[in-house]
Amino acid sequence: MDRNSAETTALKALGWLAAQDDLFATFLSASGASLADVRRQAGEPAFLAAVLAFLMQNDAWVLDFATANAIRPEAVAQALALLGGPAAMNWA
Repeated sequence: MDRNSAETTALKALGWLAAQDDLFATFLSASGASLADVRRQAGEPAFLAAVLAFLMQNDAWVLDFATANAIRPEAVAQALALLGGPAAMNWA
């Protein structure tokens, strides 16, 4: 996986997350992000890393996302590492 693939994976994760009403609300609450923040920062690597880090908090979320997008669950962790991992999560 390269950085472009990592960003694509993270954008897919954001789209999947946004389609999960309750889970997306949890993400917004946990991150402190507003819908405007999501729109404004959706292309930023640090924000995308935060999306993936949130998703990785629960194995079931990772598996559901991976299944819905026909990717290996390990791709989520790989994408997070390429986008800066926890060090990139200071996006706000």
